[in-house]
Amino acid sequence: MKASEIRELSVDELNEKLTSLKEELFALRFQHAIHQLDNTARLKAVKKDIARIKTTLREAELSAEQ
Repeated sequence: MKASEIRELSVDELNEKLTSLKEELFALRFQHAIHQLDNTARLKAVKKDIARIKTTLREAELSAEQ
């Protein structure tokens, strides 16, 4: 996901997306641990998507405080 796509989502949609990405990351880590993961680059991509969503949520939180 691109940052511009993430900024278009509402806070509720961001929280749902964050939850699903965390579940996916857990599954990927489990697959990696038992050597069934083919695309290890997906781990890095999911982590970056989680970071982008958390950053966007924090920006929304800070703008709401002002």
